[in-house]
Amino acid sequence: MGSAKQNKPLPNDRRARLDEMRRQARARDRRNRIITVTASVAVVAALVVGGTYLFTAAEEKQKADAAPVEGVRTWKDLGREHVDKAVSYKMAPPAGGDHSPAWMNCNADVYDKEIPNENAVHSLEHGAVWVTYNDKAAEADVEKLSDKVSATPYSLMSPYKDQESPIALSAWGHRLEVKDASDPRIDRFFKQYIQGPQTPEPGAACTGGVGA
Repeated sequence: MGSAKQNKPLPNDRRARLDEMRRQARARDRRNRIITVTASVAVVAALVVGGTYLFTAAEEKQKADAAPVEGVRTWKDLGREHVDKAVSYKMAPPAGGDHSPAWMNCNADVYDKEIPNENAVHSLEHGAVWVTYNDKAAEADVEKLSDKVSATPYSLMSPYKDQESPIALSAWGHRLEVKDASDPRIDRFFKQYIQGPQTPEPGAACTGGVGA
């Protein structure tokens, strides 16, 4: 009797409600699967687009950094002999040529007095950038450049009263002249020419030379 009672068919309305509940559950499962798949596709698409954008942006920045810095003067076929005498250079400050056997310390060194051309040129041969300024440079610009050089290996800075522009940046065979320290080309010059492809002796020391 008990078994027959348990197997008694469900009323139609109750069966209908159960069927509806099962249908709704299956519908929710389908919706959840669709939402999950759609979200996953969206995330993957966003990653692809974002990755492509970042790659393109990085590639464009690399190209921009490698492009020639506007306004840079160049000299070729510069002498590289070591001499123990003063050298008459054809540009001021000198951007290369024969020079002293001893280099000027250029490991983020800032000098408050003029330094010998012949020692500074040897530093350029080692891949340093030499920042110079005259009395036309604003005090704030000198301070800003001093901070930059002080934080940058293979660079040095000193006053140079006989140069034409307020501020000049020299690397071996290259020169950039600017009016103030806010010029965006300064950062690009540092990036391109510190230990850049123009360096005759890349990796050579910037310490152990002449300097305070």
